[in-house]
Amino acid sequence: MTDHLHSVSRRKFIQTAATTAIAAPFIIRCSSNAPSADRKLNHACIGVGGMGWGDLQKFKEDPNVNIVAICDVDANNLKKASELVPGARIYTDWRELLKKEDDKIDSVNVTVPDHNHFAIAYAAIKKKKHVYCQKPMCHDVTEVRLLTEAAVKAGVVTQLGTQFAARPGDKTAVQLLKDGAIGKIKHAYLCSNRPGAVENYRLVGPRPAQGEQPPAFLNWELWTGTAPVRPYAPEIYHPMKWRAWQDFGTGWSGDIGCHIFDAVWKGLGLKPPISVISEVQKSWKESPERRGDTWPQGDHITWMFRGNEKTESDVLPVEWFDGEFYPPQEIRDLFKGAEYPAESAMLIGTDGAMLIPHQELPALLPEEKFVSYKVPAFESGNHYHAFVVACIGGPKTESHFAQTGPMTEAILLGTVANRVPDQLLEWDAVNMKFPNYPDAEKYLRRTYREGWNSGGF
Repeated sequence: MTDHLHSVSRRKFIQTAATTAIAAPFIIRCSSNAPSADRKLNHACIGVGGMGWGDLQKFKEDPNVNIVAICDVDANNLKKASELVPGARIYTDWRELLKKEDDKIDSVNVTVPDHNHFAIAYAAIKKKKHVYCQKPMCHDVTEVRLLTEAAVKAGVVTQLGTQFAARPGDKTAVQLLKDGAIGKIKHAYLCSNRPGAVENYRLVGPRPAQGEQPPAFLNWELWTGTAPVRPYAPEIYHPMKWRAWQDFGTGWSGDIGCHIFDAVWKGLGLKPPISVISEVQKSWKESPERRGDTWPQGDHITWMFRGNEKTESDVLPVEWFDGEFYPPQEIRDLFKGAEYPAESAMLIGTDGAMLIPHQELPALLPEEKFVSYKVPAFESGNHYHAFVVACIGGPKTESHFAQTGPMTEAILLGTVANRVPDQLLEWDAVNMKFPNYPDAEKYLRRTYREGWNSGGF
């Protein structure tokens, strides 16, 4: 893998972005409609395989939770889950669960492939159920906006699955940014180059022309859900590699971006971006078949955000790197450790820099300058328990949809930019338009296949 430093065109873009038309920000206020705290939270787990198995365990461990129902399209997942919660009622179709359990549940977690997040979460919220949803919140930008608005209107408790937001590393980074530890922020460099990610989670594609009979334990119709009909093929969709496909996932930046972006978004109080542009893997860019099916195995996305009291200027460039793309060498060289963290955020300020390694405590740089700086200390929290506590009348969650919705919108705008590489997209957040390039607006929302329409789709 080789370094991809800024091209002349990208530098020019960053330098001149201040002249781009700036849209008014999308702002939502959060409310809560929590039940009384005199009983346990009756909860349903929708998706109990993969990450869903982990979510099931976390909710099972909470003494304030009674898991009354579980749902999965994979019979093997259901069998394993039912052994952990033997009293829970079992469903294959989430629609049946919400209908039959309507008066028996208070909350659900949505832990399924990205393309079905909105349909499930939206239906649950319309029934006034509290929702814990894995990241990214939705598959499409428009879905995120509608789901966020629905959650706020319903007054339900929500939590996005950015569980590391509850840990000391992210909490410390947020506070240091709020405190102005490194001065006014000039630039942010985010990256995720997790070892093995390209090989294990991202496929070259395209999808096979001929499918196979799905295994007896998998309901492929329900797994496909809102997405177009696709023939089943083993080992490229279920259980893990669906993220590589545009029909089902949001690519690496859409998925892991929610973790890496979170502390930066909160600490700087960012609003919707002004514009976005993407550079992508050359072999993917030059393959019409792959571009029509899969996500690139590497991308470099640059957002321009409106500046505020925490930034040096009236615009802030935020760059994302994954796959075969890396932050510039001069930025990585600011960290004097043995190896630059594969997943991290580096923020450049007027008085220094801060590296936020994923899942680790941040580092103020250069270290010798901040040797006497008193860094705040935070205890590790439980992201799932915080959701439960909020549902039974406690404080609001740290990753509620009113906060994480706009962040997810920005991240998914990056996936839109991936589909039209090298094209600057000016973003009108209020009207959800690209005034300078309307052709890209078709990527803001999907058309659900017949029988799966909901929430305006």
